[in-house]
Amino acid sequence: MPPGANTPRCGDCLQNPPAFDSTIVACDYEAPQDRLVLSLKFGHHLALAPVFAAMLRDAILRQSHQDLPDFLCVVPLSQNRLTERGFNQALEIGRPLSQHLGIPLYPQALHKTRETAKQSSLAPDARMRNVKNAFVPDDQLLQTIKGRHIGIVDDVITTGMTLHEIATMLKRFGARKVSNYVFARTPHHTY
Repeated sequence: MPPGANTPRCGDCLQNPPAFDSTIVACDYEAPQDRLVLSLKFGHHLALAPVFAAMLRDAILRQSHQDLPDFLCVVPLSQNRLTERGFNQALEIGRPLSQHLGIPLYPQALHKTRETAKQSSLAPDARMRNVKNAFVPDDQLLQTIKGRHIGIVDDVITTGMTLHEIATMLKRFGARKVSNYVFARTPHHTY
């Protein structure tokens, strides 16, 4: 099945369903894509972001049975991590993706309320505790969220805990549906 296709949920996802409704990815996080993600994220090769967005757009459009969201948001970085890196890789992917799909992007719609450990450094069972209550919507988003379908853009999904926590928060404030649009996924999970 191509990476963008909806794959069956794993046993853990069946027992503990995620709060998000769907996830579409452009590729698996393995060679050579893993090196490209690292080049964007840590090598500041921002020219890769439009390429990732185009690949993600193609994966999204292959899913013709799925409706597009009302607007896009990006997974936010903490202020410290944003200052350290100088940019948010999800936002760099989200900007051209928004243009490709003709869907508005609200780059400041979500905020990270506190510094968290890097998810990649944690065991799967610790990841949920790490991001619990770490995200809030912007006041302007609160006025428009109820009954809306929201798309969340990110670079990589591993266990899905960050996206689950964001979707949980969005649905608590009235979002009807939350779809994830992620460039790469670690291949040992299905979402």
